[in-house]
Amino acid sequence: MRLLVVFSHPGPDSYGAALRDRALETLRAAGHEIRLRDLYAEAFDPVLSRVEWERYLTDPGANIAAVQDHIDDLRGCEGLVVIYPTWYYGAPAMLKGWIDRVWVPHATFRMPEPGKPIARVMTNIRLVGAISTLGSPRWWWWLMGMPGRRTLLTGISVLCAPKVKTFWLGLHRMDSVSPEARKGFLDKVENRLRRIG
Repeated sequence: MRLLVVFSHPGPDSYGAALRDRALETLRAAGHEIRLRDLYAEAFDPVLSRVEWERYLTDPGANIAAVQDHIDDLRGCEGLVVIYPTWYYGAPAMLKGWIDRVWVPHATFRMPEPGKPIARVMTNIRLVGAISTLGSPRWWWWLMGMPGRRTLLTGISVLCAPKVKTFWLGLHRMDSVSPEARKGFLDKVENRLRRIG
C-alpha cells in the first residue's frame, strides 16, 4: 500500500519521534511504500494568510498551487497515517494549519450544493489512522469530546473513499506514565501497523 505518513512534533529526539521511527520501520518491513512529511523539519508554514483566506472559495487554484506538493502526496497515497501530540485536546497548530492549507476545496473536496453534503474527492485514500500522545486521562479526553480524533477520523475520513477504514492509537497520561508503559505503547503501535493491508 502507498502510505503518506505526516509527522507533527517540534522535537527531533522526542517520544513522538520514537513513535514516528517505529511506525516507519514497521511499515517498510511490511512492504508498504512510504512517503514521510515531517512538518516541523520542512518548516511548513501553517498560517492561512489573509490573501489565502480571501481567495479560499473565489480562486482556489492559487491556494492549491501554494501547497501543490502536499496535495500531490495526498493524491498519490492509499493510506494516511498522522503522528502527533495532542495539546489542549487537539492537534498542534502546525498540524491544524496543514489541514487548513492542504485540505482545500476542489483539491480534496467539492463544496456542497444546497441540500447536498460535501462531495468526496480523495477517494484514493482507503485508510486514515492517527497515533497520538495525550497528557489527559482517557475519561477527561472523552468528556471533552475527543476533538483531535474527531478532526482526523471523522472530518478527514468523510472526504476519502466511501468505505475508508480508520484507526486511533493514543497514549494517555503521557507526562506521568512509566518507561514500561511508553515501551508498551511503541509495541502496540507496531502490532497495529503490521495489520495494515
